Amino acid sequence: MSRFIILLGGKLVRTPRLEAQMEGARIIAADAGIKHAAALGVVPELWVGDFDSAPEGLSDDLAAVPQLRFETEKDKTDGELAVAEALSRGATSLVLAGAFGGPRADHAFLHAALAIRRAKEGLSVLVTSGAQEGSPLLPGSRDFDYEDGTMFSILGFSHLSGLTVIGAKWPLDSVEVPFGSSLTISNEVRGDLCISLAVGRAMLLAHPYPGEEF
Repeated sequence: MSRFIILLGGKLVRTPRLEAQMEGARIIAADAGIKHAAALGVVPELWVGDFDSAPEGLSDDLAAVPQLRFETEKDKTDGELAVAEALSRGATSLVLAGAFGGPRADHAFLHAALAIRRAKEGLSVLVTSGAQEGSPLLPGSRDFDYEDGTMFSILGFSHLSGLTVIGAKWPLDSVEVPFGSSLTISNEVRGDLCISLAVGRAMLLAHPYPGEEF
């Protein structure tokens, strides 16, 4: 498996889970996402974007990262362009780091939607701020390794059918969840979390490090 970390411009905190996800991964920065490289102790192999939000005062090694520049007026975000470049380099697993927070709520929503889209194409995708993580949920069953007490929500991106949640404070057994329902907000892990879905698409949003965001 070829894992790529895409450094995005949102909030990002260094946590043990993020460090583990970075082990052996290749790294591409999307425009302002380069600002996270120093805190993470990494040097990306590529810096992608239109550079309209590139930070100043970078160290020499980060300023020297090879750049792939695009016009400001374009039909893709810098993050989507960075993901496309990772795929062209053989990525089979993506971690979108810095996907939440930041000045643009539309970008945060897009990162979640982009993760689901790529997961439907067969890739392993995670969106993260370090403190909270989003994992696409598609038809099938998935196990998760979160500790007891970890808060999580399931955000539906469509009507959900046959949703089963095992290993939670409030388990569910093959339920229907209308699009826009709050039924699956604010649950807690109790044991081994397993989520199954028959029809639909959603995202598991978990908070393994509450209080460390921002």
